Amino acid sequence: MSLESHLEELKRRHGDIEREISEAMLHPSVDDLEILELKRRKLAIKDEIEKLRIDQTKH
Repeated sequence: MSLESHLEELKRRHGDIEREISEAMLHPSVDDLEILELKRRKLAIKDEIEKLRIDQTKH
């Protein structure tokens, strides 16, 4: 998998999680811990995207 395709996949997953969070927050029955876990996953993906971008600019 090329770096560009990997970045695109991460961006897609980041957007998917963003939509999941938005949907979950609309339903009062969703546990706050579930939303927190989704936010953690989203942040981890964002961190990975930034790390790859930084690594890419160094080369």
